[in-house]
Amino acid sequence: MNIEVSEYPEGSIPLIVILGPTAVGKTEIALALAERLGGEIVSADSRLFYRGMDIGTAKPTLAARVRVPHHLIDVAEPDEVWSLAIFQQAARQAIVEIHRRGHLPFLVGGTGQYIRAVIEGWQSPPVQPAPRLRAALEAWAKEISPQKLHAGLALLDPQAAAQIDYRNLRRTVRALEVVFSTGRRFSEQRGRSLSPYRTLLLGLTRPRSELYARIDARIQAMVEAGLVGEVQSLLARGYSPALPALSAIGYREIVAHLQGKMTLEEAVTQMKRLTRIFVRRQANWFKESDPQIHWFRVGSQSIVEIEAKIRSAFFGNPG
Repeated sequence: MNIEVSEYPEGSIPLIVILGPTAVGKTEIALALAERLGGEIVSADSRLFYRGMDIGTAKPTLAARVRVPHHLIDVAEPDEVWSLAIFQQAARQAIVEIHRRGHLPFLVGGTGQYIRAVIEGWQSPPVQPAPRLRAALEAWAKEISPQKLHAGLALLDPQAAAQIDYRNLRRTVRALEVVFSTGRRFSEQRGRSLSPYRTLLLGLTRPRSELYARIDARIQAMVEAGLVGEVQSLLARGYSPALPALSAIGYREIVAHLQGKMTLEEAVTQMKRLTRIFVRRQANWFKESDPQIHWFRVGSQSIVEIEAKIRSAFFGNPG
């Protein structure tokens, strides 16, 4: 069933957005709130799309998904490309369907670009793909490295480059393709449509030292839960280690370990270091100074406080 979001006037669909850095506790809090408030969860974490990638993505357990319906998890194979545009359309569809069932949609994740694309109604530049130009850019990236190609984008369009991870070659190439095809910056061509959502943005935070300790513990738990075996299984099924899905933090390092390029201890150390860098980059999307975001420090009373905020915003009462 395909439901057009445009059928709904601006601000007519309540949408709760739970955001924050990796390992802050979004999954647990969203699950508890959705249970209490009759909600369903739409994942805005780009790493959760892929089947067979469970341990290294800290994917919600099957038990959690039985407790509360989850959407946009396990929707693609690791070698399928789920672009921002595909995600955006699928998320909008899921949110509308949840609303039509009389439930409260929760958009939950740490991928800032994906959340912004949904709640702000981003529209991609209407530029048709240029296969020959794209192939030339991809060949150039192989010659000079994806990082240097990204540096070239930074010179032409600093704003676009700041929002694209240099390891995401596909998005770097697309931005350059648009720039070279139109003569205008990619970042200047992204339009916005009216949003049908009445959005409540809830940010979760912890002291940085506490967050880092949780990251370290999570990564150690992933290894103990069988992350090496999960990566071995993916490679045995024929998935290339060069796939974008397998370039995610955790998978890339374990692949390097399996290839004999680093010890498991070195891989784990690298995962912890890169995850901390990633957390700092996540903060660029959602700043604690943003007046639209209601920030809560995660603790013993945070769920009660957040529930009261939601009830006040959408149900007209604090409890």
